[in-house]
Amino acid sequence: MALAEHESNPKLSLRRRLAVALHLPAVPFWMISAGLIAVALSWIPLALIARARTSLSDKPRIQLMQDMGVQPRYGPQAGSAVFADGRAMRLPVAGTVARGRVEDDDHFDRGYALAADPQTGATEVVYFQGLPARLTADRPGVERLLARGQTLYNIYCAPCHGVDGYGHGPVNERALELEEPTWVPAASLHTEQTRGRADGYLYNAIRNGVRTMPSYGSQIETADRWAIVAYLRALQKSQHAGMDDVPPQARETLR
Repeated sequence: MALAEHESNPKLSLRRRLAVALHLPAVPFWMISAGLIAVALSWIPLALIARARTSLSDKPRIQLMQDMGVQPRYGPQAGSAVFADGRAMRLPVAGTVARGRVEDDDHFDRGYALAADPQTGATEVVYFQGLPARLTADRPGVERLLARGQTLYNIYCAPCHGVDGYGHGPVNERALELEEPTWVPAASLHTEQTRGRADGYLYNAIRNGVRTMPSYGSQIETADRWAIVAYLRALQKSQHAGMDDVPPQARETLR
């Protein structure tokens, strides 16, 4: 009878009607309020995470799982009592070769080979003449090599030796103007001595330096050093070419 009265009363909420039908006590209001508040609070961490992923900050990120992110370590140039020499930074194992840095081609990588003198047996340096074969396999490759060499020559060589190679670069001229006491004038690259040098010698001068000229080995890659040598030879040829160097069909145009 009571159930029928509750079902016929439209003012009763569905919750209360279900509670009456299942013989369950009504849920107190404070529990309902607490549940709603808990649900609302549960969204706060999600909102903070979403904000952190879409905003920038100069503070270190929060790392809940440290794993290997924070661990005991040595700083650069730090000391260590573990090793006999007291250094934390270890030298590479003897013979270690960096990946992609295997230098197994004397001509390409060094520009010279070591040979024993047949009479004295002493080891002497023999410089290679000509460019490595891998760089002159086809004509388009040679043209790209010369263009690359011209670009690098103008960057690294022209400041002292000049664009034309006669030693009148802006750095050299300025040093002479200021009468710098320790300045050694830049050499002309068109002297008979320089033109008579082997290509491997010029390559080594770029890689390791010569006299007061510093080394560019750390700045210029191996193939680029040969590109500079190739362009230098073309530059020298432009100033000392003979009639035999001119194609027959072009000789008639010369005056």
